[in-house]
Amino acid sequence: MAKYAIYKSETGYYYYEYHDTLESLKGSGFEGIIDESKLPVVIGGGGYFHFTGNDYMFDRIVECEGCPLTLEEMYFKNHKDFKLGWMSPEGDTYSCDYTSHTKLAAKLAEKYFPNTMLPERALGKAGWLKIIDSWDGVQREHGQYVYSLTGKITKRQADRLFDLGLYNNEEVQRLIKDCEDCW
Repeated sequence: MAKYAIYKSETGYYYYEYHDTLESLKGSGFEGIIDESKLPVVIGGGGYFHFTGNDYMFDRIVECEGCPLTLEEMYFKNHKDFKLGWMSPEGDTYSCDYTSHTKLAAKLAEKYFPNTMLPERALGKAGWLKIIDSWDGVQREHGQYVYSLTGKITKRQADRLFDLGLYNNEEVQRLIKDCEDCW
């Protein structure tokens, strides 16, 4: 059974492998690199760092087989402070930070469209909206931009975008105008 250190961010929880014995390091690729004096450690992203219980945003240690967090724990679903992420055709939101849309898309596709080769495209073709930070290096300010691969929006998505304060975005108004006859 593996141990994981769970941390909390503004958009969800994330985890690292947690090791507090040399025995647990077997098969990790860090045997012989980490000695007893460096324990406990957390491993992730190709590296490791010393663990202390007062690490920034540390939440808890979990012992389990497989992934220690659900999709909805890693990417908060319908969170009251939603800013960026993906929105289902039913209007459900999944939060991520401005660099994690691709990772989130992979997890969503794993759940809703198993075995797809292109997760972002699969979500887009199925009517999911991508809410991104619109800053592209030319603009002077960051903002929220709603992208639809199909150029369509559902009534539930429009209603949810209203609740999120994105209803009056230029691209949202265009999507609504193009789809009003569909509702």
